[in-house]
Amino acid sequence: MSADLDPEGVASALLASLSGLVRRVRQVPIDGGLTMPERTALSRLDGSGPTTSSALAREVQITAQAMGATLSALRVRGLVERRSDPKDGRRVVLTVTDAGRQALKDKRNARTELIARALTSGSFTPTELEQLAAAAPLLERLSQNI
Repeated sequence: MSADLDPEGVASALLASLSGLVRRVRQVPIDGGLTMPERTALSRLDGSGPTTSSALAREVQITAQAMGATLSALRVRGLVERRSDPKDGRRVVLTVTDAGRQALKDKRNARTELIARALTSGSFTPTELEQLAAAAPLLERLSQNI
């Protein structure tokens, strides 16, 4: 690493710029109607599989009541369903439905399109687009090493 590249300075600049990007992408309204708590709950259920409402609340560090309200709204829309726990019939677990998976996919695709439009708006040179493309795998590796 060259002497003028201070790891703390690089870390600070990356954190500030990536936080700004994520914040802005989350703020821009995207059709599809998923709130941030709904998207978080669906993503966690989709990634980790069937679980209870209370376990999901603990995982995302919110109250059981808040998670219950979020999951209830998702159930009404057919994005999540309740099933008996195959290991313990007395317990109820929640799972993502096919419609829920599609809602997540649509939301991700809409955000990808939002960023793609910004990249092709003429604000970035071909060289800058190449630099951003080269940075993506490095940022992924950075996230895996934290």
